[in-house]
Amino acid sequence: MRLSLVIKKESVDLEKQVNKLNNFLVLQKSIKIVLSLLIFGSFSQIKAQERIPFDQGKTYILAKVDVVGKISFNANTVVTFAGLEKGQEIIVPGEQISNAIKKLGKLGLFDEISFYVNRIENDSIFLDLHVEELPKLNEVKIVGVSKSKIEGLIKDNGLTKTKVVNENLITTTKNYIENKYKKDGFFNTKVTINTVIDTAEVNMVNMVVKIDKGAKVKIKDIDFVGNKELKDETLRAAMKDTKRKTLVSLKASKFIKEKYEDDLEKVIAAYKEKGYRDARIISDSVAYNTDLKALMIKIKVEEGNKYRFGNIKFLGNTVYSDEGLTGMLGIKKGDTYNGVLLEKRIADKSKPDGEDITNLYQNNGYLFSTINAVETKTANDSIDFEIRITEGPIAYFNKITVTGNDKTNDHVIYRELRTKPGEKYNKELLIRTIREIGQLGFFDPETIEPKFKNVDAAAGTVDIEYPLTEKGASQIELQGGYGGGGFIGTLGLSFNNFSARNLFKKEAYKPLPMGDGQKVSLRLQASSYYRTYSASFSEPWFGRQKPVNLTTSVSYTSQFYNNYQTQKVDKSKSFNILTLSAGIYKRLSVPDDYFGLSQTISYQHYDLHNYNTGLFTFGDGASRNLAYTVGFSRSNKGVNPIFPTYGAEFSLTGKFTLPYSWFNGVDYATLSDQAEYKYRNNGAAYSGVDGYEISTGEYIQKTATGGDIGVGSDYSTATTDIGKVDQKKYNWLEYYKIKFKADWYTKVYGKLVLRSLVEYGFLGAYNKDRGIIPFERYFLGGDGMANYSMDGRETIALRGYPNSSLTPINDKGEPIGATIYNKYSLELRYPITLKAAASIYALTFLEAGSSFDTFKNYNPFALSRSAGVGLRVFMPAFGLLGIDFGYGFDGLPQANGTLGSTPNGWETHFIIGQQF
Repeated sequence: MRLSLVIKKESVDLEKQVNKLNNFLVLQKSIKIVLSLLIFGSFSQIKAQERIPFDQGKTYILAKVDVVGKISFNANTVVTFAGLEKGQEIIVPGEQISNAIKKLGKLGLFDEISFYVNRIENDSIFLDLHVEELPKLNEVKIVGVSKSKIEGLIKDNGLTKTKVVNENLITTTKNYIENKYKKDGFFNTKVTINTVIDTAEVNMVNMVVKIDKGAKVKIKDIDFVGNKELKDETLRAAMKDTKRKTLVSLKASKFIKEKYEDDLEKVIAAYKEKGYRDARIISDSVAYNTDLKALMIKIKVEEGNKYRFGNIKFLGNTVYSDEGLTGMLGIKKGDTYNGVLLEKRIADKSKPDGEDITNLYQNNGYLFSTINAVETKTANDSIDFEIRITEGPIAYFNKITVTGNDKTNDHVIYRELRTKPGEKYNKELLIRTIREIGQLGFFDPETIEPKFKNVDAAAGTVDIEYPLTEKGASQIELQGGYGGGGFIGTLGLSFNNFSARNLFKKEAYKPLPMGDGQKVSLRLQASSYYRTYSASFSEPWFGRQKPVNLTTSVSYTSQFYNNYQTQKVDKSKSFNILTLSAGIYKRLSVPDDYFGLSQTISYQHYDLHNYNTGLFTFGDGASRNLAYTVGFSRSNKGVNPIFPTYGAEFSLTGKFTLPYSWFNGVDYATLSDQAEYKYRNNGAAYSGVDGYEISTGEYIQKTATGGDIGVGSDYSTATTDIGKVDQKKYNWLEYYKIKFKADWYTKVYGKLVLRSLVEYGFLGAYNKDRGIIPFERYFLGGDGMANYSMDGRETIALRGYPNSSLTPINDKGEPIGATIYNKYSLELRYPITLKAAASIYALTFLEAGSSFDTFKNYNPFALSRSAGVGLRVFMPAFGLLGIDFGYGFDGLPQANGTLGSTPNGWETHFIIGQQF
């Protein structure tokens, strides 16, 4: 091919310039460019009338396409993506070349794409495809924010190594970061992104992201214009997320556009609740005040007239009477118009189990019913309504299936289902089933959302599928701490989905037989002077026919005398406790099936050997505690047992022993007189026993005249005889205990949940001469966790004070335990995450309580108060973990029964395996 046949006269000057170039390769490329421009008709020096029109291109056979330029991809792969094949007919210029460029451009991998004619031989054409590959990301450096935020920003924007860096990536990254910080109140956030070539890598760049958040922009004021009937304060309160900055505001005063728009709707809803149906927002503006460095919001409203409800008629109802539906609606003629209330009484979307007309129908099988309120007449200030009801056919449950239970056996789930095939559809039973499955503790309750399948209105049937997500059912408790003068370690294992029937099946051990919903717990707690071994077993469906929970447990405690001053353990002095218990819990059907009855028989055997430590009034001997506990409770809290959002739990429990003093023939009024001793002190003899002290090594008698009698010659005899008296007195423990607890959960707003708690406890005696036993008492204060209980005591939590510190004390300042207590608690909870792997929520609390040694001294208003914040983390493998910081506003109890004048101050509480 001769160049002179193609190049026109106007191109001679260019040809001369090309000939002056010294580099042959440059000359060769220039010739290709000239050829390409002439053939493609795009060379600027060629006159328009001499260019080849696009629709008059010449047809060639594509001989070859050479890929040149900066590229790491295989050349054949690039040509294939371009849609070009060797030997195909191609029109130059034509759409094939244009389409090839478009296809390669859509890949988003190249910065430059150009086609050049290399040469033409007869009807064959050789093309060069020149591409410049976009650089790839090597490293990212983010400045202007804390290190803890950098990883999240990189992850959220997908800034991974080798990612193609193009304008779209830079723009979307910039916009994301700016919008993210604007949502957090940094309204003036500026982000600049630069790329720097990495000289150590081929076609790689490093990205530098500079973030200037600027000062956080607060909302200075929210001003309403045009409102006369509702005050600014009322309308501002209706805006739940958009708040102005005040000294007492609890919510952050940041501006988030989406939430602001939702709050504008809430302003209108506030008017509708007060009868102003026609209220509307005429205009609103959000302006940034540079002087105040804050946002100013102005909202102009038009209130309209105030209305009342007129006549309300029901149309289409055949199942329920007008009177019954009117009672459910709860709205009468003449009531102030409230559009929000009307919607809730027809269908309360915020409460799936709410008392509204829609649920009334759906709880009776009318799944296909529709209910709408229609305004029919507006006269003066009155609005008439028709509640139009289409009842539809009754629906029945057809197929009920469960998916996702890989470890838990089907029968464990199906026995909890309230929705049975062939029964009428009932929304209440559907919600109850969700609660029952969630309460099992084997599945993530946040993911239980029934799926409606094969909904057939003509046949009146619906299939329900419960998709479940299993979570770990076994827990490990491993903790250590220092207390009581020594280190105490605990090892516990809980298998919450155990299968006893598969114990002897080798193939069931994965690593243990699981899947039948039973619970087995093993626990060992030990120190240098203390050991406790315990085991328990629970079967929730004893007999496999009804929900009867059988629980059995056994524990053995052994303690040696530990001298706290010398830290020496004396194994010649020991104290052992054997505890056995068995109980059943039965779900009742009357008054409703949220009620339950529990009954437990327990036996404790206290065995002392030379254990004269002051814990008991005798050092050798035994004491026995046979008790019957009965509890009546009602619980409908749910769905998530870790984080309930609604419902309540009430319980009344009584624990009773036999009234031995009524029939054992012992006269307890004169029992103490049997131990009468004589001592000599300064030559004077005294008799009678009113009190004693053993822990110091001395025996002291406080006489009626107030004198203290020191150690006498009959000391050894005295301890022995007094021990015999109290051994006889406490041979079989005699008492009764009554305890009441009420626990409410209320969703305040969004995910915010309020927990309200009230507790009362009382320990009494059948025989006043025998008195209240020193066992089974209440110890109030602290985290409520009992490391061990040597005397059957109950530890009651009250944060902000040391453990057991809010308990009556004796003259020496030692806690003697309370016979009556009361406690009140308010706890505001907010979930951070409720995923199956870990549930985390934050809380703040107010608490108050008190305890007393006798009912005579009981004063329900003499309370020790506290407040604080905390965090809870629940992991299936370890149970509940938490920490609380509480401030005690009152002083600790004094020996005279009053509270100290100095506030207790801050206390830190660690929570393991227990919920408040």
